[in-house]
Amino acid sequence: MTTRQPNTALEHLFRESGWTLRQFAQAINRIGTERGTPLNYTKPSIHQWLQGQMPREAVRPLILEALSRRFNRPVTSSEAGFPVSPDQLKRPTGTVDGLLDLGREDMDPSRRSVLGAGLFSVALTIPGWQDVVGRMDAIKVDPQRRIGQPEVQAVTAMTERLSDLDDDFGGRYARPMSAAFLVNTVAPYLKADASEEVRKSMLSTASFLCYLTGWMAVDEGAHGRAQQYYVKSLELAGASGDHMTYCHVLRGMSVQAANLGHGVPAVRYANAAAEASPESSPRMRAFMAGQQAHAYALAGERKNALHSLREAERAVNQAESQLGTFGGFSSATLAYSTAEVRHALGDTKGSVESLHDHFHLRDSSDSKRSEIKFGAMLAERQLEIGHLEAACATWATALDSYPGIHSGRVDEQVRRIPSLLFPYRSNPVARQMYERSRELCTK
Repeated sequence: MTTRQPNTALEHLFRESGWTLRQFAQAINRIGTERGTPLNYTKPSIHQWLQGQMPREAVRPLILEALSRRFNRPVTSSEAGFPVSPDQLKRPTGTVDGLLDLGREDMDPSRRSVLGAGLFSVALTIPGWQDVVGRMDAIKVDPQRRIGQPEVQAVTAMTERLSDLDDDFGGRYARPMSAAFLVNTVAPYLKADASEEVRKSMLSTASFLCYLTGWMAVDEGAHGRAQQYYVKSLELAGASGDHMTYCHVLRGMSVQAANLGHGVPAVRYANAAAEASPESSPRMRAFMAGQQAHAYALAGERKNALHSLREAERAVNQAESQLGTFGGFSSATLAYSTAEVRHALGDTKGSVESLHDHFHLRDSSDSKRSEIKFGAMLAERQLEIGHLEAACATWATALDSYPGIHSGRVDEQVRRIPSLLFPYRSNPVARQMYERSRELCTK
């Protein structure tokens, strides 16, 4: 009969974390909830793991992520005394083959809930511009296929259509189509014979489509999968020399981290995007500084947050006479960024005022999904400052359009309404909204 040996590796990490057993368990449970699989671990579970009982395979990635977040660095299976999983033993695949693997899993309904797809990693290693610019694994060219600018234009046009579908109906609706297009059309184009100019243009276009697919994954709540798409997008952008898309993706990664409440990585990505930016037009500065402001605020860096917000305001004002926006950043976006900064710095009332400004400044170019999402956000903050009936009215407007949206983020906001209104059911307006939201949640 063998005696179980204590997991000294995990014990060392636990001591280094400074957590109590209860705090370690709570950190794991929070990540489970974030991933959509609520857990209820307590002190005895942690104690058993430290004494040598091996955690379930499905839980090990959550334990590693909890420790990675605590230390702000990657923590590996072997470092924690866990067996290395078969997935970790796989040899790294090339950019195109890796993209094919990602897309095929998203096309297959039976694999779209694959373990870890929704697990966001704060310690993700991202390739720097100098690491990816002009570099890519050697691709075996298909001599039977040659592409030119018409194929590039077709992929660009299809990407715009997919972006419109995402805006109109949500990421859950559009992502399988985007993944199928990546696998069936774009990946073969990347392996086709082409001139150097066409090849770089196709790589650049594929990079943005990959980023868009990652953005759809974020909207669906598959945060780990989104990060995988984002890294592939960075690799493709570097291979094509597309500095602008590279910066755009980094900023998107900051937005993802910020929306999940992770201020430190949000700052890291936002600053990396700003530092790598190939231009400093007013719109570009506003696009970058607005996100930096939100990230700094979440990280508790008040002075930097307010400085970046003022920079974004100056840049938007300088660009007011110019047509168009960069990355959709406009006066309405600035008002939203201001709302997020104010809320993160503890000024909920000011955040409500800024969200009202956002809705007054919106125009037809803004998506229905963002209208619902920001409306639900406004309602929650109105309730937070005691404006119960105003919150219910705001929720009512948002819910009018909700049935047509297939968005995991919006679903999550709607699911919160009944619990938020439960204490106020004695109010007729609140009770009516409580019942309406409960009914929507059961459909």
